[in-house]
Amino acid sequence: MYRSRLGTDLSNITLDYVSSINDDSEIALYDIVGSQAHTIMLFQNKIITKNDAKKILSSLENMKNEKFDSSSGSEDIHELIESLVIKKAGMASGGKMHTARSRNDQVVLDIRMKIRDDINIICNCLLDTIESFVSISKNHQKTIMPFYTHLQQAQAGLFSHYLLSQADVLSRDFQRLFGTFERINQSPLGSGPVGGTSITIDRHSTAKMLGFDDVVENSLDATSTRDFVAEYVAMISILMTNLSRISEDFIIWSTSEFSFIELSDEFTSPSSVMPQKKNPDILELTRGKTAEVIGNLTAILTTIKGLASGYGRDLQQIKSSIWSTSKISISALLIIKSIVLTMKVNEKQMKKVTESSNLIALDIAEKLVKEGIPFRVTHKISGVLVQLAHNSKKPISKLTTLEIKKSVDGTKVDPKIVSKIISTTTVVSSLKDRQSFGSSGYDEQKRMISDRTQKINIWRSDMSKRENKIKSSTNELQKLVDEIIQ
Repeated sequence: MYRSRLGTDLSNITLDYVSSINDDSEIALYDIVGSQAHTIMLFQNKIITKNDAKKILSSLENMKNEKFDSSSGSEDIHELIESLVIKKAGMASGGKMHTARSRNDQVVLDIRMKIRDDINIICNCLLDTIESFVSISKNHQKTIMPFYTHLQQAQAGLFSHYLLSQADVLSRDFQRLFGTFERINQSPLGSGPVGGTSITIDRHSTAKMLGFDDVVENSLDATSTRDFVAEYVAMISILMTNLSRISEDFIIWSTSEFSFIELSDEFTSPSSVMPQKKNPDILELTRGKTAEVIGNLTAILTTIKGLASGYGRDLQQIKSSIWSTSKISISALLIIKSIVLTMKVNEKQMKKVTESSNLIALDIAEKLVKEGIPFRVTHKISGVLVQLAHNSKKPISKLTTLEIKKSVDGTKVDPKIVSKIISTTTVVSSLKDRQSFGSSGYDEQKRMISDRTQKINIWRSDMSKRENKIKSSTNELQKLVDEIIQ
């Protein structure tokens, strides 16, 4: 339809090579709705007649429930829809739909509408997942476990604290995506190919009808840049990286060597030959799919980094990366949420490992500090205590008086003070003593759970306002369409 400048049509091989019709199925509805808003704007500004608008809008409305033929010979969904409108409405009316518009501003409009809807879906999934971590943390405020650095046991902590830490990580993902939405929800429609149009259109009108907050002002910027796509996929890459780390924790903790948690059967797979196996395949796939999303980001950045200003057909190739990224992240969030809500926590095993690992060493050192002893001295004493306990294959609490005296050799510290502190220091007492803001102490868990619950409620309210605005615009647009058609 667009090849009047050229003498021949594309060969079948070439058409197959350039066509994006299969990928475009994701944005077909957005293209129809965007075309409806554009048509109404043309009518309202007396660029086309009401009769023309009626025929175009009726044709578009009938297409909303149609399945498009990917073998139609069209290069993309935009050409296919326009050709169908012309077929249904006639060239005299249907041929006016594309007035003051280019495929360049058309496709980026569809992509922005698609991404903004995906962001809203992902943000809601994120809130559900965050809430699952916070909800389960309420049940584990006294569940003792070891915390790790370098994958070595480091400090005693609470499972609720771990769960809240992941809720906080995902909360930042929510905030990043929530902010990204504001930059994506800007309308490019009416920018033309790159330099605008001489026809007197109203870009702000179409933006309002489609639920956008504003327009992308500069026409060249509006049609030819895809930094907003890169930002979106980058934010999802960070999200998936965080989900991958959570997956890795759960994979490790579900091993027989740790036995901290047991995954529900519905999120595991058996071995094809070893009957005893219960493999965390679903979590492993989350790690693998994270790599795919990061690959999508790399592909997008690699595509746009080499383009000169103005539109290039290279940009067509990034669409599939966008759709794939959205689908993966939504599925991954649903999976992680479900795993958290259904997994069994082996509290006894967590506590057993914690109490057998001399994780009170730092707590002993800090209690000695409270006696006025320099921390570097107390650190040395506590280190010797751990070494003695390790060599004698017993916990610090079982060290003899003679062994405790060895720990203070070369210092002026009274071994009786050390002995008294050891006798009164346990994992439980250590957690009771944790008073620093944001620590894994018992009291801090209650405060943080309450705080996170309040934040989730606020964010849900913010999401409802945002979604309702788009829904209201969609409903108003449909009313305008119905009024003209009828």
